[in-house]
Amino acid sequence: MRSVVWGPAEFVGLPPRRLLVKGLLAGILAASAITGAGAMGGWIGRQALVGGEVGLAVAVMLAAYLLVIGAGRALVGTVAVLGVCLALQAPPTAAGLVLEIRGRVESVVVTAVEGGPGTGIRGGRYLCSVTSPEGVPLSTRIWRGCGRTTRAGDALQVVYDPEGHVPPRGVDPEGERTRRGRVAALACALISGCAVAVVRSFRMSPAGTTTGTRPRPAGEGERGGRGGSPGSSL
Repeated sequence: MRSVVWGPAEFVGLPPRRLLVKGLLAGILAASAITGAGAMGGWIGRQALVGGEVGLAVAVMLAAYLLVIGAGRALVGTVAVLGVCLALQAPPTAAGLVLEIRGRVESVVVTAVEGGPGTGIRGGRYLCSVTSPEGVPLSTRIWRGCGRTTRAGDALQVVYDPEGHVPPRGVDPEGERTRRGRVAALACALISGCAVAVVRSFRMSPAGTTTGTRPRPAGEGERGGRGGSPGSSL
């Protein structure tokens, strides 16, 4: 049971180096694919990449790979959860990075404020409906920078993508740094978990293989001789 849950890990001392390299490589490739898909989606505006579907598919394929090589079920589950969390967190964080690289900051005017604690909006956020200085309403409501004291007529700083691939959002440098740190921590945890799962999948022989014979005591073959009867050899 322990072998099924945590992996056989049939080695003594330090784990085989090739398995450690193999596990790190698999984790790095998966983390890079998940975060890279989110970044590419924000840059080119491809909805399948922005929504995280590609990242989720990569997480599922990584979990399937670990099952195939015989990794422990608990470790496979942990890696799968980390992969899904990373796939969901990477696209919005990558969108913030795209806005930082090519976004433009503009002052907008608040027209209405909704939300707050007890309103059913996630996290008790306040949402501000805003218009551009020319009076054009933005289709996206802003929550970064919109708070309890915000009133209609107030000005907010909004960063937007001139190419229109990323929705505008309120300027929040500290929040963006926090989100990037969270994504980096998830990626590191995914790589570490994958390495541990691959290392602990090591078996001395293929799973379920048996020799079908009982090990013989040392010297038994010599006593039996070639003919199989005692004393037949000189």
